[in-house]
Amino acid sequence: MQQKLPPVAASSPEPADGRSWKSDIVSGFLVFLIALPLCLGIAMASGFPPVSGILTAVVGGLISSWLGSARLTIKGPAAGLIVIALGAVTDLGEGDGQLGYRRALATIVVAAVLQILFALLRTGKLGDFFPSSVVHGMLAAIGVIICSKQLHTLLGVAPKAKEPFALLAEVPRSVANLNPEIAFIGVVSLILLFGHAVLARRVTFLKRVPAPLLVLLFAVPMGIAFDLEHEHTFTFAHGVFPVGPRFLVNLPGNLLSAITFPDFSAVFSAVSLKYIAMFALVGSIESLLSAKAVDMLDPQKRRSDLDKDLLATGTGNLLAGLLGGLPMISEIVRSSANIGYGAKSRLSNFFHGLFLLLFVAFAPMLIHRIPLAALAAMLVFTGVRLASPSEFVKTFRIGAEQLAIFAFTLVLTLATDLLVGVAAGIVLKMVVHLLNGASLTGLFRPEIEERNTGEGRVVLHVRNAAVFTNFLKLKKRLASHSQAQYIEVDLTDAKLVDHTVMERLHELEDEFSRQGRHLHIRGLEQHRSFSTHPLSARKKGPASPVGLSS
Repeated sequence: MQQKLPPVAASSPEPADGRSWKSDIVSGFLVFLIALPLCLGIAMASGFPPVSGILTAVVGGLISSWLGSARLTIKGPAAGLIVIALGAVTDLGEGDGQLGYRRALATIVVAAVLQILFALLRTGKLGDFFPSSVVHGMLAAIGVIICSKQLHTLLGVAPKAKEPFALLAEVPRSVANLNPEIAFIGVVSLILLFGHAVLARRVTFLKRVPAPLLVLLFAVPMGIAFDLEHEHTFTFAHGVFPVGPRFLVNLPGNLLSAITFPDFSAVFSAVSLKYIAMFALVGSIESLLSAKAVDMLDPQKRRSDLDKDLLATGTGNLLAGLLGGLPMISEIVRSSANIGYGAKSRLSNFFHGLFLLLFVAFAPMLIHRIPLAALAAMLVFTGVRLASPSEFVKTFRIGAEQLAIFAFTLVLTLATDLLVGVAAGIVLKMVVHLLNGASLTGLFRPEIEERNTGEGRVVLHVRNAAVFTNFLKLKKRLASHSQAQYIEVDLTDAKLVDHTVMERLHELEDEFSRQGRHLHIRGLEQHRSFSTHPLSARKKGPASPVGLSS
């Protein structure tokens, strides 16, 4: 199969920051409205003080926006790191939440130093290494964990369980014992989040109102109506239920008093080293993947220097950790919204951080009015999107073996932790490749025969296997011919071409095309696809590939 993409016109140059400030200040303000409740909710779900999430977003906006090359990304706390942050606070605190918080900050600081080191060693290319089925399985597991914890907060009930499976099993009990006023705020907030798109089609002006803001416009007045500011009880259906300030966001009197310094007393313990590795690796992977995804959404198709962006993330995390904030990444949801609202440059991220700083500095009492149930609803909404059934369907369409790896990573992550789940998913994918004919040495060392045919034309003949574990070497060989106008990747003698390589080559085809160059993929006529999906894995020969459903 030979694929040819026509050249496209060169993208327009990046607008000067000074000329784009009007559109950037509008998008920055609208993203601020989304970020405010999410930063608070993510912080509380992580076992951190609510203001710590805002501290991170302020650092990400005011500092990191000038260091990275990903122009339209919004940097701040992300739901994907909740599980790690909460685990660090719980395990390092040994029952003392404040101690656990300060020791977790120390792990963030050390992990940030590692991220800076990663950037200096130019490891940004590792964003191409991790197979998408493993990454999506990890994210789906994070979504399930978020839902398992936040559903109870949404209902106004404190669960007894701690682990994800036990927390999910306890949901019926929490439903039976829900606090009616708190649950009313939480459930209606959740309905508004899921129904926002439908409402926006019927009520035009709601298209410009972010869903989280719509939730706040409902939840804050309801909190006032239920008098959550004062401790009291109420009677409903022959039951007596308590309500009070503990169901509202609690903020310090001023931003300076929120600054908390790390406790490095246990930073070299085995538990700390585990969380340092998790913050550094998972945070870097998520940030790199998000930056790549945002580049694909950029109307001007500008490409980011992933090493430079990782340096900006690491520097931001270093400052945030030293001040008492959560870890940050390039966050995909807020970044997508940023592009949708018309952002043109890095100024939008700066303005989003500036608005957060001004709001917390001058209007902290307004934040105190936000019910925790509304924040829990936003996190449940995020968790459902991460673990959506559609993710299972999309993965299955790529190949049954992809779904097996996805599900295996998800379940093992829920049963153990993120590092074990991701590592196990990668190992399983390698085993599947071996069963499908790849040699053990071929997994890591691609056989590439290079032929220069003249006139800027290069042919790379790949033998044995083209899979995720050896793709970086293939990509490096492609990058070494940056002046060639025509490069052909011949996969005729590759026994196996996995989904990750098909996906990455497809991305490179688009990138070459935007540069006015040509990347051709050929030699797949004798390969059998694992599914009907155009980017599914392919195996050469008549034998059915492992994972192919016939």
